[in-house]
Amino acid sequence: MKKRVLVYCLIACFSIVLPVVAEAQCSICTKTAQQLGEKPAQGLNSGILYLAFTPMLLIGYISYKWWQNNKQQQ
Repeated sequence: MKKRVLVYCLIACFSIVLPVVAEAQCSICTKTAQQLGEKPAQGLNSGILYLAFTPMLLIGYISYKWWQNNKQQQ
């Protein structure tokens, strides 16, 4: 059961992280980025993805440590 949950979590994380083309802009950011041009819009999009990835990495690390601790207790 735990292996299945771990596999599902890994698949979810990889499906979020792996897409090459990702659009992570709200409507206001999109309008602003369209006025700036192509290069700044890509930079803004990359920054948003970077800021979203950091908390996911933290949550993944904490979940892994929790899972490892539970596994040792059993």
